[in-house]
Formats: sequence, C-alpha cells, structure tokens
Amino acid sequence: MSVLRQSSRKLLNVGRSSRSLATSSSSTFSQQLADGPSLDDFIAGDAPERVVLGNTKQPRLPAHLKTKIPTGASYNKIKSDLRGLGLHTVCEEARCPNIGDCWGGSKGATHEENKRAATATIMLMGDTCTRGCRFCAVKTSRTPPPLDPHEPEHTAEAISRWGLGYIVLTTVDRDDLADSGAHHLAETVRKIKQKAPQTLVEVLTGDFGGSLPHVGLVAKSGLDVFAHNLETVEALTPFVRDRRASFRRTLQVLEHAKKEGVRVTKTSIMLGLGETEDQLMDALRELRKIDVDVVTFGQYMRPTKRHMKVERYVEPAEFDRWKQVAEDLGFLYVASGPLVRSSYKAGEYFIENVLRGKGNKKKVQQVSALDALSTEASSAA
Repeated sequence: MSVLRQSSRKLLNVGRSSRSLATSSSSTFSQQLADGPSLDDFIAGDAPERVVLGNTKQPRLPAHLKTKIPTGASYNKIKSDLRGLGLHTVCEEARCPNIGDCWGGSKGATHEENKRAATATIMLMGDTCTRGCRFCAVKTSRTPPPLDPHEPEHTAEAISRWGLGYIVLTTVDRDDLADSGAHHLAETVRKIKQKAPQTLVEVLTGDFGGSLPHVGLVAKSGLDVFAHNLETVEALTPFVRDRRASFRRTLQVLEHAKKEGVRVTKTSIMLGLGETEDQLMDALRELRKIDVDVVTFGQYMRPTKRHMKVERYVEPAEFDRWKQVAEDLGFLYVASGPLVRSSYKAGEYFIENVLRGKGNKKKVQQVSALDALSTEASSAA
C-alpha cells in the first residue's frame, strides 16, 4: 500500500512540475510579445525594414528575368501537334522561361507572320539523358528507353505542318548507343529537308563521345547550322557539366564540323556561374581560333533546388558589353541578354541578322550561300 502511495505522489509531483514549466514558458512568450514592436511602431516606420524567410544565400530574382505565362494560337497549335505525334521539346523539358515568346511568335502579328516568327526546339531521341550536368533539368538514366524509329518521319511531318522558317533540333546525350544517335539525327534532318525544304535547320548536338566520324555524319546531313554548346569557361567545366564532357572536346567537335563543310557553327555560354572576365575572354579567343561563327550569352537560371546555385545575376548592361567584345573579336553574330538561350528566337536572331548580311561585314562573304537560302526562305514565306 505504501508503494502505491509513493508512486501516486511521484506522478502528482511530475504533473505539478510540468504545469509549472508550461506556465513559465507561456509567461516568457507573453512577455516577449509585450516587449516586441506594437502596431504603432509599424505605422510609425520604426520597425525592422523587412522580415526575411527561407534561403537567404541565393540571390533574389531580378525583375528583368520574370516572364509571363505562355498563351496564344501559335503556342497552342505547336503544343497540340507535339502531343499528337509523341514528340518532346527542350523548351518544356529544360523549363525554358522563353517558351511562350518563342512558340507564340510576335504580338499583334498576323497568323502567317507568327508562323514565320515562331521558333520551336524539338528534342530528339527521347526525354531521358545518359548524362547528369549540374545545370540541366532534363531527367537522366544510364539505360533510357530505345529510340523511336518513326521519330524522324514524325518530326518532319510536324515541321511541315507548322510552316516555320527556322527550326532547331536538339538531343539528349545517348552514350548507351554505339553511334550516340548520329544516324538518327542525320536521318531526321534529311526527312525535314524532303518535307519542308524552305525551312532552315539548326542542330544542337552532343559530343558523340568524342567520335569525330559521327560528328562528320551529322555535319553532312544537310543541316544549315551546326551548334554544340561550350556552356561555361574551362575552369568551371568539371563542376558544371557531366564529367564525360570537356571544354577541349567541345572545341574539337566544333572545329571538325567546320572542316566537314558546315557553313555556320554556333555555341552558347551561360553567365552567372562564377566565371571571371579573364576566363571568359580566354574562352572566346579559343572559339575564334577554330572559326566559330555565332556565340550566344545568357543568364544561368537554377531549374530546381537540386541543381547548382546561381552565383550572381548579371545585369543587362554587362550582357551588352560582352556582345560588343565578342563582335570586336570577329564573331559573325552575337546574341547576348539575360533571357537569351542557345535556341531562343533562333529564327529571328539568325535569319534577320546573319542570313540577311547584317552581321560582321568582314565575314559576310563567307556565308554568301546562306544569303541565297535567306532569299529562298523569304520568297517561300
């Protein structure tokens, strides 16, 4: 009986101490509220300037990088056709902020004008990449699904329906394939030229595992522009791109494509990853050594919290300065701006400025064949 009484007393004491702690905590909290700023303080403007929540290490998104929700007849038409034919686009897979601008054409333009102004970037060989670059939102796997043998035909059919003046084809990396998908890409270009001969075709390729014969196969497919992205400066490449990609290999791919007879080669560089001015200048000089014609600069945008952080948001004035620097180095055409992507408004930038001879006058003679293509495209439109 005495044991039960002792146990009851212990439980009663625990209960009392718990109530005491709760009372003490509640009293402390009430005191903190009483000591804190009042409504009058906020109205008078004496309260702290702002309350910061969440991750404060990531720079805030500037207003010039905010875009509108995509709409419009041209946008809806392209999206509908892509779904019906089972095609993928890098615009959607990589969460590009410009999808409405590119697919929608120009505001206030006629339907036919919009078709000529719209640009879509079709992603071939599926939506799953065998590499895992730290900046890219495309999903990855060592064993992606097999190629769709009907994709070249379906792609050409979609492009012929749209009647676009310029199309960009890009691709996931397919290291699981013996030729990295080179034959598939080349076949797609040939089909497009058969069904839509008035359309200019840019192909943004991978590095084909460093196989120059496979680079040559795509370069000779009938494309108009061969693009392969440098992405960043040499010092940052191991930290930004998949370890199977390299700065020097990218230069080799671009150089070999030019040797195989490609009329225009193109690359893209992201800013805001932590690169220095000297590193960027070195990269541009290396590109000029191998006669790359077109370079684009854009702001790196972190697609998800699982990807590398933005080091800084580059101001529009700095993009303008790099555009001038690249033009002074002799690039045929430069697109530079916070929202510029490798294929952003490719038709507008490229056809308007390069094919019609508005680029660097010293190099216009090198693309006389492309001037003829521009005239042909304008007539067809």
